[in-house]
Amino acid sequence: MSHSLVTMSYIVATILFIFSLSGLSNQETARRGNYYGMLGMAIAIIATALSASVTSYTILIIALLIGGAIGARAALKVEMTQMPELVAIMHSLVGMAAVLVGYANFMDTSATLTGVEKTIHEIEIYIGILIGAVTFSGSVIAFCKLSERISGKPMLLPGRHWLNLGLLIGAIVLGWMFLQQSETGGGSMPLLIMTAIALLFGIHMVMAIGGADMPVVVSMLNSYSGWAAAATGFMLSNDLLIVTGALVGSSGAILSYIMCRAMNRNFISVIAGGFGTSGGEAAVIEGEVTPINAEETAQLLLDAKTIMIIPGYGMAVAQAQHTVNEITKLLRDKGKKVGFGIHPVAGRMPGHMNVLLAEAKVPYDIVYEMDEINEDWGHVDASIVIGANDIVNPSALDDPNSPIAGMPVLECWKGGTTVVLKRSMASGYAGVGNPLFVLENTRMLFGDANATMQAVLKALKG
Repeated sequence: MSHSLVTMSYIVATILFIFSLSGLSNQETARRGNYYGMLGMAIAIIATALSASVTSYTILIIALLIGGAIGARAALKVEMTQMPELVAIMHSLVGMAAVLVGYANFMDTSATLTGVEKTIHEIEIYIGILIGAVTFSGSVIAFCKLSERISGKPMLLPGRHWLNLGLLIGAIVLGWMFLQQSETGGGSMPLLIMTAIALLFGIHMVMAIGGADMPVVVSMLNSYSGWAAAATGFMLSNDLLIVTGALVGSSGAILSYIMCRAMNRNFISVIAGGFGTSGGEAAVIEGEVTPINAEETAQLLLDAKTIMIIPGYGMAVAQAQHTVNEITKLLRDKGKKVGFGIHPVAGRMPGHMNVLLAEAKVPYDIVYEMDEINEDWGHVDASIVIGANDIVNPSALDDPNSPIAGMPVLECWKGGTTVVLKRSMASGYAGVGNPLFVLENTRMLFGDANATMQAVLKALKG
């Protein structure tokens, strides 16, 4: 394939990627956005494979078969509840690819660049490896936290901010040493030390972030993976990688900013420590819970005119979204006004609950964001909280010592009766107790979310 035809294919792929991002910004067009993205990636792979830069098709075919097999197995095996950790571990692969490509470029003796061009190329290598290493180690830790292989609580080392500053200064100094030594054919030692520092920085950065901030971490690592891909594109002189990486990097950064703003958090403060890092201790939750059974819950829903359902990670774990959708259909057929309230950080990654509801074919027009519903709780007769904790915690608003102090939450307690579905009285992912559970207008429905929702559905059908 000629160079001009490859370039044209890359332009088409880039346009499709832009259409994909545009489609993914709305639930109704998300499926179409996915198709655009898949088509764009197929065009990009075919054009690259047929370009003059590929000289060994045997290695390429083997790599495509191995990668395709792993991807197909993940797509078939991984449950929706495991999507956050799958996304995190995929980000780590992008980071590792940037590191490997950087070292391959550094060790390539066939390069004939001189002067300023050589210096620019070495800077590309250094930055690409730096971003890639941070992305790799940070994504691995995020994967371990999300899959609960390690604790989701923040690990706060003494003087951690000074440690981060020291690592940053060290990376800058090593970069200067790398550029100086590479002029005479050296530079491997500063590059290796910087890689180790970047790996440590990624580990320390994510370990210090608490559970409630993990959706922001996932979107942030998504941004890092994009910039790592862009850096790889510069190293390989591949325009498509540069543009695609920039699209992913900028969109991930914008998403992180939007989520932080919705959580009333400063992006820098999230990276520096995250929720769970306040100096004081959260207030002790005192009071008795009021239990309720499935039949009483069904009657409560039948007596209500306006019902709001608040899904959380517990709904994903129990895979109760389909049962919840059946209940929604039945209640709407009975003339009830039913809606879903979605918090920006519900679940373990951005848009987690929206994806689950879309999978269950819940109508898009009854799914509301937090800002849309928080002023209307006075008109809600009954709220059903399914496996959520931190996103409906009043202490975020009235307890300055709470680890989640300042985070906007869904203020369901301002409505009529709130029914909370939980397996137990255990705290949420942020490790914070919830005073909502002991309020006078709260009822606790204990058990597996899907099993209890099935019992409620049965009772509603009579």
